[in-house]
Amino acid sequence: MLSVGAALPVLPRYVKGPIGAGDVAVGLVIGSFALAAIVVRPIAGRSGDRRGRRPIMMVGAGLTAVAGALYAIPWGVAGLVGARIILGAGEGVVYTSGAAWVADRASEKERGRLIGLYGLAIWGGVSIGPLMGESLYEATKSFDAVWALCVGLSTLSLIALFWMPRNETVVTHENQPKGISSLIPRASIRPGFALLLANLGYAAVASFLVLTLDHRHIGHGALAFASFAGAVVINRLLLGDVPDRMGGRRAAMLAAGAEGVGLLILAVAQSLPIALLGAAVMGSGFAMLFPSLALLVLAKTEPAQRGAAMGTFTAFFDIGLAFGSPLVGVVVATMGYAAGFVAGAIGSLAGLLVAASISPHGLDHGHADTAEPL
Repeated sequence: MLSVGAALPVLPRYVKGPIGAGDVAVGLVIGSFALAAIVVRPIAGRSGDRRGRRPIMMVGAGLTAVAGALYAIPWGVAGLVGARIILGAGEGVVYTSGAAWVADRASEKERGRLIGLYGLAIWGGVSIGPLMGESLYEATKSFDAVWALCVGLSTLSLIALFWMPRNETVVTHENQPKGISSLIPRASIRPGFALLLANLGYAAVASFLVLTLDHRHIGHGALAFASFAGAVVINRLLLGDVPDRMGGRRAAMLAAGAEGVGLLILAVAQSLPIALLGAAVMGSGFAMLFPSLALLVLAKTEPAQRGAAMGTFTAFFDIGLAFGSPLVGVVVATMGYAAGFVAGAIGSLAGLLVAASISPHGLDHGHADTAEPL
């Protein structure tokens, strides 16, 4: 993810500079990454189930390295789109296979906490990676230096896989699921849909938090977003065991509710302290939602399908962001900034209701919500 993040602040300049294209091309180049990730995640998960997590992750790390090298080839916008598609595929493979590998190795009592901690890899990469790429470009004024950094970071990821533990879940031929259910397991659909709906709130924060505070003459949008991101990290580190202790369904409902409350606070915030509070509450709910819903997926998934299930579930997150941002944008354009956050809160409420409708019974007919009291 450092490799993915390092290119982000530099690519728009590269498109509008040496490539000589415009803003539409910038959006096309950046957005093509997400499309590839959505398509690849379920395929990568199923492949990991059948061939082992390590070799599939190595393919993904190799693809991200190839993408970094392709940035340097002057093939215009089409070449950059191709590189971003390969990068999105690589990231989808690495993250999905890794999440399933964590689920394989974790005990049921700590599975939610460990999946949440693994998810911090995303935040670390997209937070620190852009700083690395921007700093290197400012120091060298060389796009090629940034592309080389991307290749180097991906290569280090590939090397690190050789030191990973080798106890993996691999499906034998006679136990392999067949048909569409082997690619898109049913257990991942309803929790994934809850995640998609609740992700409207994240789309609102990511797209319009800074603009909203500027419009209200509050400013300090970066600080407010830091409050959101800091709450995500603190929650995952200090409260990461809450989904394991509460059970996936109740924790998901709590998380979606917290998201909604935080978004409503942001909708009405007229001062920086209130905005910081809303962002922190939203971030706390957002941090808990993914691992809580992931527990519901895994509770109903055979070990032979963990990779495919996690791949499909994670793809719902990407879909929610890909379509949520334009949807919230339409609401903001027609009804104002506050309405955008209200729309996100409505999405969180809908996600809460979907999560509440998921049966707590797992494969063993026990209760996914049977847990020690808080």
